Amino acid sequence: MNKQLDCILLIDDNDADNFFHERVIKKMGCADKIVAKESAEDALEYLKSMTNGEYPKPDLIFLDINMPRMNGWEFLEEYAKLELSQKASIVLIMLSTSLNPDDEKKAKDNPLIHDFVNKPLIKDNLREIIEQNFLDRL
Repeated sequence: MNKQLDCILLIDDNDADNFFHERVIKKMGCADKIVAKESAEDALEYLKSMTNGEYPKPDLIFLDINMPRMNGWEFLEEYAKLELSQKASIVLIMLSTSLNPDDEKKAKDNPLIHDFVNKPLIKDNLREIIEQNFLDRL
């Protein structure tokens, strides 16, 4: 797959999951840059940071639900408060091991979330997410 995305942001407190998901993304060759944050707070700080007068704008965010201190749902509450320039055209995917059907329904009802995908992220899921959300870049 050719590189369609500039940046993918992984938000997951599990270092092993981040490592595995980075490998899948790299093998797919679909992004120039992968940023992994091990807490929702660190991810918010990253999105609020400026480099050369610009905010980082990952094309795609994979967000875990169950994290200590600030979970995925709490992250979304804070994310919604960001300025539009800090979240421009970001596709947000909830990536979780949660088997709770309420979590999936809550994700599908949230306008910020584009999809709910069960861990681990595999090539087929990633390909489908890119095809569904970034068709203009294929």
